[in-house]
Amino acid sequence: MSTSFGLVIVGDEILSGKRADKHLPKVIELLAARGLQLAYADYVGDDPARITAVLARAFAAARNSGDVVFSCGGIGATPDDHTRQCAAAALGVELALHPEAESLIRERMQDIAKEQGVAYEPDRHDNIHRLNMGMFPAGADIIPNPYNKIPGFSCNVGRGCVHFVPGFPVMAWPMIESVLDQTYADLHQKSAYAEKSVIVMGSMEAALTPLMLAIEAAHSGVKVFSLPSVDHPEYGRHIELGVKGSPAAVNSAYPALLAGLHGFNAKLGPELVR
Repeated sequence: MSTSFGLVIVGDEILSGKRADKHLPKVIELLAARGLQLAYADYVGDDPARITAVLARAFAAARNSGDVVFSCGGIGATPDDHTRQCAAAALGVELALHPEAESLIRERMQDIAKEQGVAYEPDRHDNIHRLNMGMFPAGADIIPNPYNKIPGFSCNVGRGCVHFVPGFPVMAWPMIESVLDQTYADLHQKSAYAEKSVIVMGSMEAALTPLMLAIEAAHSGVKVFSLPSVDHPEYGRHIELGVKGSPAAVNSAYPALLAGLHGFNAKLGPELVR
C-alpha cells in the first residue's frame, strides 16, 4: 500500500486573510518533484481545542494507515503558539525539554549575543523562556533548522509520522525537503506517475460520466479526472478530461478514453501531458 501524505497548516493569520498561505502549493511542488502526491490538507486557527482535534486525526492516520503528515506553524513560544502543547495532548503524553533541542537553542542564543556584541546570560529571563521552543512531546525526534538552528520535531506513531515545522516558509520548506530526502527517499517515484488529458468542448460532465466509470473499471490503478471550466479565455466552456497513474497504466487507458470520446462526437481541443 502506498504512503499517503497530508498537510496541516496552523494560524489565525491564514484564516483571517492577513497572510496568504504559501505552504500548500510549495508542499505539492516538493512532493511532485519526488514523484509523490498530497492526499489531503487541513487548515486550523490558533484555537487549542481545534488544533488538538486536527492533530489527533493526523496521528490516527499515521498510526492506522502509515500516513506521513507535515504540520506548519504554531511551534514557537508566544501565547498564540499552541501546536507543541496540542501535539502532546493529542498523543496523551507530557511535554519535555529535548536535550538536543536545548543545546541548539542555547547555541542560537549565544550566536545572537555575539551578533549584538553583548555577553551571553544563560539565566536571563528571556533566554530561559526561549527554551520553551525545545519542549516537545515526550519521545519526539528533532528536525534540524538550517536557518536559525531552532529545531522542529517529529512524532513517530505506528507505521507513520507527523512532522512539525515552523510557519515561516524560509525555515519550513528546507526542513520539509530534508525530511522527504533523508527519511522517505525509498518512497520517491520520480518516473512512476503520469497524467494525460484533453480539452473537451461542447459536452457536459453528466453525459461523460459513464465513460469515465468504464475507463476506471477497465484499467486498474488509473484515476479519471474531470476539470470543468465555464469562462476560459481561449476555450470558453469546456472540460479537461484525463487519466492519471503509473505511466504504463496511463498509456493504456488514455487511448481508450479518446476512443470513447469520439463515440460522443465531442469536439476535442489540445492534449496535455504532465
